[in-house]
Amino acid sequence: MKWPTVRLTLCLLIPLLLMGSASATAATPVFAAAATMKFVLRDIAEAFQQDTGKNVRFSFASSGNLTRLIQQGAPFQLFFSANTAYVEQLQAQQLARRPKIVYALGRLALMTNPASRLSLDGQLLGIHQALQENRLQHFAIANPQLAPYGEAARDALQNLHLWPRIQDKLVIGDNAAQAVQFSASGAAQAGLVAYSLVLAAKANSGIRFVLIPQTLHRPLQQTMVPLTSAGDTAREFLRYMQQKKAEDILEHYGYSLP
Repeated sequence: MKWPTVRLTLCLLIPLLLMGSASATAATPVFAAAATMKFVLRDIAEAFQQDTGKNVRFSFASSGNLTRLIQQGAPFQLFFSANTAYVEQLQAQQLARRPKIVYALGRLALMTNPASRLSLDGQLLGIHQALQENRLQHFAIANPQLAPYGEAARDALQNLHLWPRIQDKLVIGDNAAQAVQFSASGAAQAGLVAYSLVLAAKANSGIRFVLIPQTLHRPLQQTMVPLTSAGDTAREFLRYMQQKKAEDILEHYGYSLP
């Protein structure tokens, strides 16, 4: 099968895979959201359904991969990016409306699993020591090319002069959620990951973490924007995200309000 045919087939299949049917599309809008927002948006969507009687669905992935899907015509109505850059790129291409809304600020955390004996601290001194003693074999971050939390992790490692020494130890997640999975499961001894996802995973006994100073990395500005196909329910959900009930859920998952 030639590549243009494959690409056309994928473009036709994506809406079906995401939403099931044309009738489902009309009834339940689908929003694209960075993987860092998986648990918080699940809870906000439940509250939204209880308060309005309306359902929404999400497709979670890295902000970069979601941007690519939107550029290829995926029928999302809202985009929740982990930074402003991807949103501005879509706006410049007239695929997203204005204005963009920074609705929360994320944090980066250093986490480790129960089996790891690494020492945790905000300046990564324990990671320095583990590298010097050849005790660090695998360290997880999200893909800096696709995930803003991966970019932030790279920033922190560079600012702490760890980046050249740790690159051959890196286990790269496709998105922020996969980086947390690597750290929690033992596939990596530790990781620089999204704080919101660490809080969600903390129910697993033995997980340890420490917050990283925000001065070590670029701001993690959670940004939402309506896409060109946004309907009434999407716009209503956008407004709901700025109300107290949604803001309380955001703060519960470690986000601060701008």
